[in-house]
Amino acid sequence: MAFRFEVLKTDPSGARLGRLHTPHGTIDTPAFMPVGTAGSVKGITQQQLEELGAQIILANTYHLFLRPGHERIRALGGLHSFMSWPRPILTDSGGFQVFSLADLRKVTDEGVTFRSHLDGSEHFLSPERALEVEIALGADIIMALDECIELPADAERTRQAAARTLDWARRSRDYFSAHGDPAHQMLFGIVQGGALPELRRENARRLVELDFPGHAIGGLAVGEPHEVTCAMTAEAAAELPATKPRYLMGVGKPEDIPDYVERGIDMMDCVLPTRNARNGCLFTSRGRLLIKNARYAGDTRPPDESCACPVCRRYSRAYLRHLFVSGEILAAVLNTLHNLYFYLDIMRRIREAIEFGDLARFRAELRANLEVGPS
Repeated sequence: MAFRFEVLKTDPSGARLGRLHTPHGTIDTPAFMPVGTAGSVKGITQQQLEELGAQIILANTYHLFLRPGHERIRALGGLHSFMSWPRPILTDSGGFQVFSLADLRKVTDEGVTFRSHLDGSEHFLSPERALEVEIALGADIIMALDECIELPADAERTRQAAARTLDWARRSRDYFSAHGDPAHQMLFGIVQGGALPELRRENARRLVELDFPGHAIGGLAVGEPHEVTCAMTAEAAAELPATKPRYLMGVGKPEDIPDYVERGIDMMDCVLPTRNARNGCLFTSRGRLLIKNARYAGDTRPPDESCACPVCRRYSRAYLRHLFVSGEILAAVLNTLHNLYFYLDIMRRIREAIEFGDLARFRAELRANLEVGPS
C-alpha cells in the first residue's frame, strides 16, 4: 500500500512515536510541518528545507485556488512538480482562510460564498469543490472542508458549525470515493466542536464512523487559552482510533509542542517560525530573542550558543541585527532558516525522548529553559 501508518512506541503520557508512509516518502512522527501557503515557505528555498530535514510541508488550497489556479497547477504536473518539492505535501481545505475573511464571506449548508482578497471577485467553495481543487493539486494528504468559528462562541453556533462540518465531511468522503485516487492521496476528516467537551467527543465519534484514513482536529489556536486548546485536543483524541494519524491544525508555540504530543498528536503546523522570523523574532533555547534590540549591535555571539543550525554556526547577533534594521532581504532568509531549524530540532528531540521513555523530563527542561530568556 502507498499509505501506511505505524505506531512504533507509546509513552505513558499518550505520546506516540510513529511513521507515516506516503507515495513521496516517509514522515517520522510526531512531525512539524513548515507552512508554504502559496506553494512557498516564505524566506527559504526548497533545497534549504531539504537540508534542514523537513519531511513534509503544508500548502493552502484557498490561495492556490485563487492564484495561479488549480487547473494550471494540474497542467504543469501537479503541486510537487510545480514547486519542485519531491517530499510529501499536505493541503488544507481553505476552511480557516475563509473563516478569516469575516465580512467577505457567507456560509450556508451548501458551502461558502466569498470574495477574493486579491481582486474582490466572487467564488463559491463547497465540500465537493474543495476536493476537486485538492485532487487537482495532487498533495499526498488532503483535508475535508470544515467550518471554523471564533472562540469563544455560543453553544448554538458551535453545535451548528460542528454539525455542518460533519455533513461536509460525509460529502467530502463521497466525492473522494467517486473522483479521488486513494493510492496517491489520503483524505482526512476534521473534528470541530469549539470549546464544548462533549460536543468535541461526539463530533469525533461520528467522524470516525465515516472511516477516514486519518483525522485532524481543527478550530483551535484561534485565541483561546492554551489550557483550553489542550483540553479540547485531549477530548477529541480520546475518541480517535490509535491506528490512524492525528493532526492538530495551526499550532503552536515551542513551549507548547510537547503538551500536544502528550495528548496523542502526530502532526502539527504553525506559521510562527516563519512569520516571527520576518519580524525579527528568533526562537532560541533560552526563549525569544528580538534581534532589532540595540543591545545586540555589538554582540559577537551567535543567536543561540547551543544551536547547530547553519546560521548559528556562521553569523553573529550583531550582523543579524544590522541586516534587520537595514531592511536587507537576507535578514528574513537567515532568521527563517534558524527558526525552522529550531522547530524541527524540537520535534526531533521529542521523538528521541519518546523512544527512550524520557518525554516528561524533556518537556520540563524545555519549558524551564525557554522561561530563562536570552542573555
